[in-house]
Amino acid sequence: MSRSRTRPWEPWMIALIVLAIVLVLATVIGLLVYFLIYDQKLFFYNASFRINNVQYKSSFDKQTSAEFTELSKSIEILIKQAFQATPLEKRFINARVVKLSPANEGVLADVVLIFKFIATNNKEILWTNIYYSLWKKLKSSTWPLSIDISSYKLSEMNEENGITLLNHCCGTRLDRSGERIQGGTIAGEGEWPWQASLQLNGIHRCGATLISDNWLVTAAHCFRGVRDVRSWTSSFGARLRLPTMRRNLRQIIIHEHYANNVMNHEYDIAVVQMSSPVELTTAVHRVCLPEASYNFPDNKTCVVTGFGALKDDGPSVAELRQTEVKIISNEICNRRKVYNGAISPGMLCAGYLEGGKDACQGDSGGPLVTSDSRGIWYLVGIVSWGDECAKPDKPGVYTRVSYYRDWIAFHTGI
Repeated sequence: MSRSRTRPWEPWMIALIVLAIVLVLATVIGLLVYFLIYDQKLFFYNASFRINNVQYKSSFDKQTSAEFTELSKSIEILIKQAFQATPLEKRFINARVVKLSPANEGVLADVVLIFKFIATNNKEILWTNIYYSLWKKLKSSTWPLSIDISSYKLSEMNEENGITLLNHCCGTRLDRSGERIQGGTIAGEGEWPWQASLQLNGIHRCGATLISDNWLVTAAHCFRGVRDVRSWTSSFGARLRLPTMRRNLRQIIIHEHYANNVMNHEYDIAVVQMSSPVELTTAVHRVCLPEASYNFPDNKTCVVTGFGALKDDGPSVAELRQTEVKIISNEICNRRKVYNGAISPGMLCAGYLEGGKDACQGDSGGPLVTSDSRGIWYLVGIVSWGDECAKPDKPGVYTRVSYYRDWIAFHTGI
């Protein structure tokens, strides 16, 4: 009896089969990665409901008031809890209260909800899942809030309208990590959207901070020697050479008690009105101003940004930089080996007594900011002065914004 023999495969045939399998697997993995990561987009929803056990206060009209902040925080925590331990938890990005208004002896809350889904997902199914997850939470335990479930509404918003609503809230920003100001990192576009550059005859001279669509706040000493508004322009964006926007200036208002001499650091604040309002976008956006009564605690972590020099007496840079510093009490900063009594109530220190991180020349007038428990950013200080840059026992000194809050409101209406 004869037995047939199987012809062995040639090595080149095996190689082709292996290559084909690898290509198929790579294609499948690539498609999965695309749909799971790159084919995702942000979805925006507007939720509204009435809170029965909170009486409306006029302070709810102001997004930076303690009352607005406290109630908004409770609402946002409640909404976040609604999606915990559900399939939506990893898709939920954020909830932001955008408005509190009076409603039948209670308060009507308007909230923007942000999710990230695969772009091809069924929108009706997504809306239904979100609606009932939140409905279930609002209907059950909502302490310390009492929610009128019959008032609950949820509607999908297009991305443009959602972003526009958020852009009209102060202190929101893109959260990006930078690349490796003195001891700092390069900032991404839109990371610090309130940062402005004040330019004298087209050359960067100082930083400034956007506090409305038409007003900037900066340091008075930036205008030492040149107060002619026609000599100045402002630009926005993280790059000086390719700014997102430019504006001419209409007026410069310097604090009336500021003395125009090199040795003076008191009343180092000015507000600047632009020739026309800027469009508030993700990349150009206003910071929140603290109330006059607010006192930022010692050791609070802040971020200072600017286009200033990387070392003492160095040139300014073309890319916005950022660095973290901590608030140092005026008591410590007034010690003999630090600033020996030169720090007044209208100033604050921020940095490290060991040195290493600091603002520098060219950062003057720029923002020192910090975020609250809701992730909203507030202007703590304005870069004012210091003994060189990042020296031990010589932290940066800033104009204390809360100290001049009423002065800012008087001149700008903000």
